[in-house]
Amino acid sequence: MAKILGYIATSLDGFIATEEDSLEWLFEYNDLDLGEHDYRNFIKRIRTVVMGRGTYDFLARDDSPWAYGEQRVLVVTSRPIPNPKGQLETRSDVDDLITELQGLSDGGVWILGGGQLQMAFIERCALDEIEIYVMPELIGGGRPLFPSAGVRTRLRLLQTNALDQGCVRLHYAFDHSPRSEDAKPPKTAGR
Repeated sequence: MAKILGYIATSLDGFIATEEDSLEWLFEYNDLDLGEHDYRNFIKRIRTVVMGRGTYDFLARDDSPWAYGEQRVLVVTSRPIPNPKGQLETRSDVDDLITELQGLSDGGVWILGGGQLQMAFIERCALDEIEIYVMPELIGGGRPLFPSAGVRTRLRLLQTNALDQGCVRLHYAFDHSPRSEDAKPPKTAGR
């Protein structure tokens, strides 16, 4: 069974992009030395990249070449994508997609992009691990790392690393077991 992973950068105040969907604040860290945690090492483990339509549209507007020629790319959308930038497939049902992804065995699955799609996977207990790179920057607002969805879950810290230029890497595994307060014993008659 494939591991479904998150790998994302956030500002110290918990935003992944500005209100205008700009990542310019993050691009200032392009020369960041992440050592063994570098994106190029991470992507070697990934066979399937899953992104939402907003992330795809953001990448499609960029003049850079399509970065995912080595991976299977699935875009979660209900709208057709005319003239796709790269080789990709679309899916519209997240539950069916999760079942499909959990049946894969040919490499890791990366949930790329914004917090909304990651949150959909978290809500369904389908994200196995997440690496969060906290950048030493306050951007004052924008797209939150985790959109408010009323979901409560417990994570297990696997590792922390202080990296170059004040970046901190947090690596967590999701605990998909029932929480003690959620797992109440059944009521028995006669008590």
